[in-house]
Amino acid sequence: MQFDIEINGEQVTAKKGETIKNVLDRIGIKVPTLCNMNGFTPTGSCRLCVVEVDGLQGLVPSCSHQVEEWMKIKTHSPRVLKARKTIVELLLARHPDECLYCNRNKNCELQSLAEELDIRERKHQTKRLSIQIDRACSSIERDPAKCILCGRCIRICDEVIGVAAIDIMGRGSDSRIGTSYNKGLNVSSCVKCGQCIMVCPTAALSERSNIQTVLDALHNPELFPVIQFSPTVPASIAEDFNLKTSKDILNLFRAALKKMGFRQIFDTSMAADLTIMEEAAEFIDRWNKQSVLPMFTSCCPSWVRYAEEEKRKLLPNLSSTRSPQQMMGRVVKNYITSSAGQKPSSVFVVSVMPCTSKKHEAEGDVMKDNNTRYVDAVLTTRELVRLIRLMGIDFSCLEPEPNDTAFSLRSSAGKLFGVSGGHLEGLIRTIHYMMTGQEINPIKINDLRGLKTKKETHIKIGKQVLKVMAVSGLANVKSVLDEIESGRKDVHIVEVMTCPFGCINGGGQRIGSDEKSLKSRMKAIYDVDEEEMIKVAHKNPIITDLYDKFLGHPNSDQNKDLLHQVPITEKTV
Repeated sequence: MQFDIEINGEQVTAKKGETIKNVLDRIGIKVPTLCNMNGFTPTGSCRLCVVEVDGLQGLVPSCSHQVEEWMKIKTHSPRVLKARKTIVELLLARHPDECLYCNRNKNCELQSLAEELDIRERKHQTKRLSIQIDRACSSIERDPAKCILCGRCIRICDEVIGVAAIDIMGRGSDSRIGTSYNKGLNVSSCVKCGQCIMVCPTAALSERSNIQTVLDALHNPELFPVIQFSPTVPASIAEDFNLKTSKDILNLFRAALKKMGFRQIFDTSMAADLTIMEEAAEFIDRWNKQSVLPMFTSCCPSWVRYAEEEKRKLLPNLSSTRSPQQMMGRVVKNYITSSAGQKPSSVFVVSVMPCTSKKHEAEGDVMKDNNTRYVDAVLTTRELVRLIRLMGIDFSCLEPEPNDTAFSLRSSAGKLFGVSGGHLEGLIRTIHYMMTGQEINPIKINDLRGLKTKKETHIKIGKQVLKVMAVSGLANVKSVLDEIESGRKDVHIVEVMTCPFGCINGGGQRIGSDEKSLKSRMKAIYDVDEEEMIKVAHKNPIITDLYDKFLGHPNSDQNKDLLHQVPITEKTV
């Protein structure tokens, strides 16, 4: 049902059930908000989106108030502007004055609102919060003094990730967001995914920075610094530096890394090919024995942590294969750089990931041999952007740099790991070949593509039919896990990614990414798959050479020691 309402003196068509903000967004009138998030039920708690409606005594929140036929609305009347300004002034009264030193300077919603509302002086004096910064977590840093109680982090953690690691504590002016018993994120149910950082409007939540550690390594003549990067990173870097995503961006990216001082550059997609080979062989072994199915992927450390903490009954179902970050780090230190005359102790491996939980993974016991770590420092995409700018790299002056090492050669299947369903698609291609000796046709699996949080399909392999599923957003996984725990038998492989839509939307990506950005990153990955000659892991010549000369055959006893973790059921969790 449609009807006309009046907005700022003009007639506008509205639909029954729409909120006022829905209508305003549609006609191009912006009202500020701090608590509202697309796709979530509005709460109206921040009150910044209030508007004036004739006939109503108080101002109403436009995000949660539905339109009615009789309405005459004013969106920027003096009364409305004064109310919004007062709200922001009160938030600023308790907020630290550290904008020049804050990592969200020029990318802070509170700062932007103060400028938008022309706030130029402190109107209110109040006692500043003095709360210790929570730095106990290896991935995420929490600064409660910068929190404005918008509640976004609580909702994303509860409704999308499903772990509810944080909540409102206290009442009234003593309210704050904290963890259970105020013990810190490291001992909470937090899975270190960083999605809370992505929605935080200020710097109350941020990643633990490793920039200085990497700088020190780059300027240490006794170290041999090398770097590996995730499949999604080049396209994300292109966004930040306004570069056109094309074939050249990868070579420009390599040129920038070389200019910064990295001696060798590795594409983690090569290790993703290695992961596919080991996972495929592991699955076929399970399939032939008809044991411990479905097999869950284990490349997402946030998902693995959740399973260890909440779903121990299903731990045998997780693949024992190491993640691409783990594999690349271990192969680089134990094989590649040794062939270049470097000792593992002198090699400093930096990993660039779209994910904060990879920091947590790199510090785990599974990421070291004795005292030698496979990865010495992990940078998020955001940190790498800051490092590139810090070192004065100008992309417009760079000449594209091709691969400087054969170990950067990867198939497009390895590149697909960056998007939900891509890991599974690349895995199915190799499983089909290993089981039948023939390539899958068609090679593209459309049912596993696109921006959906749950994708499933049936794959015919010879006379067998596999039911496979890709799920992203950890809260969406719970129903699947419950079904499997209850005895569901018709699913054979489940790809799990904690972040919605996969690594293209990881907790270490650019803050403020929208659906357009996600589609652009996804397209960049699928374009590589379209254009590359090598589309399957088992045809990557570097991978086949590694197996011929060093690894033997996939899932061998030797590889179970090198490329797999101790069976996860035997770990202390």
